[in-house]
Amino acid sequence: RACADPHARGCAHTCACARRLCQELNLDAASAAEALRDFTALRGTYSLEGEALHWLACALYVACRKSLVPTVGSGLMEGNGVSLTRILRSARLSLIQFFSKMKKWMDMSNLPQEFRERVERLERNFEVSTVIFKKFEPIFLDIFQNPYEETLKPQRSRKQRRMPCGIKDLFNFCWTLFVYTKGNFRMIGDDLVNSYHLLLCCLDLIFANALLCPNRRALLNPSFKGLPVDFPMTEIKASEDPPCIIATLCELHDGLLVEAKGIKEHYFKPYISKLFDRKILKGECLLDLCSFTENNKALNKEYEEYVLTVGDFDERVFLGADAEEEIGTPRKFPADVRVGKMAARAHVECHLQQHFEKKRSFAPSTPLTGRRYLREKEAIITPVASATQSVSRLQNIVAGLKNAPSEQLIAIFESCARSPMESIMSRVKEIGERFCRSYTQSTDEQPGSHIDFAINRLKLAEILYYKILETIMMQETRRLHGKDLTALLEQDVFHRSLMACCLEIVLFAYSSPRTFPWIIEVLDLRPFYFYKVIEVLIRSEEGLSRDMVKHLNSIEEQILESLAWTRDSALWNALQASENKVPTCEEVYSEGQRLFLASSTEG
Repeated sequence: RACADPHARGCAHTCACARRLCQELNLDAASAAEALRDFTALRGTYSLEGEALHWLACALYVACRKSLVPTVGSGLMEGNGVSLTRILRSARLSLIQFFSKMKKWMDMSNLPQEFRERVERLERNFEVSTVIFKKFEPIFLDIFQNPYEETLKPQRSRKQRRMPCGIKDLFNFCWTLFVYTKGNFRMIGDDLVNSYHLLLCCLDLIFANALLCPNRRALLNPSFKGLPVDFPMTEIKASEDPPCIIATLCELHDGLLVEAKGIKEHYFKPYISKLFDRKILKGECLLDLCSFTENNKALNKEYEEYVLTVGDFDERVFLGADAEEEIGTPRKFPADVRVGKMAARAHVECHLQQHFEKKRSFAPSTPLTGRRYLREKEAIITPVASATQSVSRLQNIVAGLKNAPSEQLIAIFESCARSPMESIMSRVKEIGERFCRSYTQSTDEQPGSHIDFAINRLKLAEILYYKILETIMMQETRRLHGKDLTALLEQDVFHRSLMACCLEIVLFAYSSPRTFPWIIEVLDLRPFYFYKVIEVLIRSEEGLSRDMVKHLNSIEEQILESLAWTRDSALWNALQASENKVPTCEEVYSEGQRLFLASSTEG
């Protein structure tokens, strides 16, 4: 009778599929039992739409990540050696489908916040890698020959051996070097700007080695603008420094030269030296026929161990023939369409764009407030170009300025009855120390960044702070007809709010994963005060990009919708102090700046 029951037959079929999946993954008994138990419990409570095997994959991922395996050195390794990529391949579940289902699974399972944050980091890392790979292909084609044209060449006879280090091999080697290096710098992994510049460093290294080996120069694109003038007759000795094309790549492909050189000198070059010391990379030339096969094999082996240890997805998925299917695109193009222009990636980009549009860090939503401050809409550009152009525009705003008060601002300070200069600079220093401490500290939510990154971001914010403060004070001097500004300049909450807003602008420009309200939590600042300084800042700095203004306006909405109405909000004190006389919309827009400066101490 049980077999006659369709529901019972379905359960039996699912259990059989689950056992086959666990056997295929060679899963330990404890993890398999936990996954099946959790899956069965949720299936009895909720209606799981779609294929049962896909939901089981979510249960398996959770069980595998919870598992702790003893190591030889008496330590414990997180995970059980089963990567997310293997789980998804065995369950025939794409990455985009996985993230969608995993969010629902975490809600239904009531998983802890720490695990949710892990999945969010994984998703962001996937987004960054997807955007970077879309840039990698055209840049590679600019420097090297087309890897897809190799597939059109006539088949070799059995006696002819395929030469190692063909164009396709080089393409795969370069990407693997990038993802492996990125994985070893956790502070770079989910940072779009830094990851992009790290990719340029990898391409620069491969180019230099192709130029170093006379028999590898055929891999280079003869029309590449970064080639030496006397190419292909150029002679470079192994002892000489090879030509650096970082500047050329930044010029041609939306890079930031100072940022890219910083990544190369302080991170990439020392790390490559370590790989040579550990014998992972060998030879005077990485691409030499004698060295390349060993280098490629060793690098892939190291990366596979990294994937198994960390338990993240294998980012070489972008290189596979089934990349579209594994990432999660709706249909597949014939292979020959990829030749030349690589049009097969067009539908990938379209499908992924729908996924990215939900993510604020890459596509800030159009705000309902402050539309009049938006600049004219800019041309559609890629996420990488958008990020690097945001940083470039920010650097242009502060070009030639120092992270200290200008002579004109010092003159304003000295014209006050009590000079606020010492307290202002002391406050900026204290905020900077707190910012750097939090920015470099690892948490459950995200890894800490290197102190160099923190100092660089802070310096930009300090310059912007002093520049905007000077503009505001000059406007107030004109409005008050030269009256004393001591009372305004002694308002602690105004300075803290302005500095926090400048830091938020810098973090946004760099597409930092530390999104609002991270900065006000770090500086222990009330959202109400941060809200009041936004319009003051936008009015005072005309150089802000359209995206920056949209981002600040989206924060305004976030504060208006929820953050300003919490139990401990400063808004209630402000209303009480004003005897519940709420200003009209017209008064706020016409006198927003004056209202902030006049009421900050009261509120």
